[in-house]
Amino acid sequence: MAADRLSVVVTRRLPEVVEKRLGELFDVSLRHGEDDRPMSREELASAMQSADILVPAVTDRIDAPLLARAGDRLKLIANYGAGVDNIDVHTARQRGILVSNTPGVSTDDTADMTLALLLAVTRRIPEGLAAMQSEGWAGWAPTAFMGGRLAGRRLGILGMGRIGQAVARRAAVFGMQVHYHNRTRLRPEIEEQAGATYWESLDQMMARVDILSVNCPHTPSTFHLVNARRLKLMKPTAVIVNTSRGEVIDENALTRGLRAGELAGAGLDVFEHGAAINPQLRELPNVVLLPHMGSATVEGRIEMGEKVIINIKTFADGHRPPDMVVPSMI
Repeated sequence: MAADRLSVVVTRRLPEVVEKRLGELFDVSLRHGEDDRPMSREELASAMQSADILVPAVTDRIDAPLLARAGDRLKLIANYGAGVDNIDVHTARQRGILVSNTPGVSTDDTADMTLALLLAVTRRIPEGLAAMQSEGWAGWAPTAFMGGRLAGRRLGILGMGRIGQAVARRAAVFGMQVHYHNRTRLRPEIEEQAGATYWESLDQMMARVDILSVNCPHTPSTFHLVNARRLKLMKPTAVIVNTSRGEVIDENALTRGLRAGELAGAGLDVFEHGAAINPQLRELPNVVLLPHMGSATVEGRIEMGEKVIINIKTFADGHRPPDMVVPSMI
C-alpha cells in the first residue's frame, strides 16, 4: 500500500461493491465475515485514534466525550446516511473534524415505504398475511379483514422536505388530500405542484387529518414534537406512520393511545430507543413494525456508498466534501 493513502475505518458492513472501491482507493479497515454488530465505544475510540477518516453508520453515537478521545489524525467523519443526529457536529467542528453525509439518496425509497406502511395499516395486510400463514383461513367472507380506502382521506405530512414532498406526490395518486406542517412554508409553485395545504399550527393540522406521516429530522426542536398532548388532539380513527426518526414521537404516549383506542393504528419503521422497542407495541394487532427498512434497497445503499466515496475522495484532493454538514444546517 502506498504510504500516503488515507487511513479509513468503516464501522459496519457495506455493499460489496462499495467496500471493494474503498479498498482500491484508500488504506481501509472493514468489518469482516459475519461480524456486523455495532462497534463498542472502546472500538470506536480506538478507530478514531488511528484513522484519518471514520465512516460510521446511524447506529454509531459519536458524542462529545467520544470525540474528546479522537486522535490528531482524524479529520473527516463521512457518515453513511443522511441523518447526522448520531454525531455531535458542533463539537467535531470545534476539534477541526469535518462531517459529511449522504443526502437525497433514499428519498424515493423512504417515500415508497411510507405508502407501503399506510396501506399495510389501513388495509390490515399483516393480519391477512398472518391468517394465511396459520393455515386457519376458512375462505372469503363479506365482513372479514375490512379496512379503509386511502382515497379521500386527509394526509398530514410533518416535515415537507425532499421525502415529505415525495410522499405528497405518491399520496395524490391514491386520491388523498395532502396537508402539511413545516418549519418554513414551501414556495407557492412547489405547494401547487404537491397539491398541498399548509398549516402553520401543527395542533390544528393533527386535529383534522386522518393519517399523520412523520417525515422530519430529529433535532432538539423536534424531539417529542408528537407528544401526549398532541396525540390526544387526533381523531380516534386516525393512523400515524413514521419513517423518519423515532425520537420525534413520544413512543410511550403513542403506545398508551393505541392501547386505549384513542388512535386506530400505527406503522413504524423507526423507534425512539433504537432496537429497544416498547414491548407493548409488539402485542397490538393494529400496529405494523418494520426494522428500519425505509432506505433498504440495493440501489439506495450502493448510492449511499458512492456518496461516501466522493466525499472522502474530494477531501483527499484538498477540497471541501460536497455533502459537508455545518452546524447551522442542523
